[in-house]
Amino acid sequence: MLTQWARQVADEREVSVFTLARSADPVSCAHGLRVIPDHAAEDAPPLDVLLFPGGRVKQFLEDEPLLDWLRGVRDTGALMTSVCTGAHVYASAGILENRPATTWFGALDSLVEIDPTIELRRDDRFVDSGEVVTSAGVSAGIDMALHLVARLDSRERAESVRRYLQYETPVSV
Repeated sequence: MLTQWARQVADEREVSVFTLARSADPVSCAHGLRVIPDHAAEDAPPLDVLLFPGGRVKQFLEDEPLLDWLRGVRDTGALMTSVCTGAHVYASAGILENRPATTWFGALDSLVEIDPTIELRRDDRFVDSGEVVTSAGVSAGIDMALHLVARLDSRERAESVRRYLQYETPVSV
């Protein structure tokens, strides 16, 4: 989704979409897919937007080096976004404190157990609270990504990406 946007604007401006992790070693995802990060966190270019994915995130909830790194990224002014249970990691880092947020429907209650100050939006597919955007499950992450394209570029560009990908849900701004 976001890489398609980057392709569409390549002649107009530079938009770089990449993966990153603690190191450049392959990362095993929740359902067995392995991803080779483009960058290690320490050598990644400055971030305008960070998207933290969900899945099996429990191991990260008390990972102070990671949580400190996330707070540092937030403090640079990067737009902090998450899909699914990635919101739990942001909650553990204090990034969702006193903010509206959502997550995957099966993990809504555990999100507010991490931080009771979160204004839980149980029925929203994504929640944009300014500096932070959270989405519910995977397909809601697509809606959020289109919203990000509309927010960072234009609704027309988001519609163009949506049409290219043959995603039938209209763009929500």
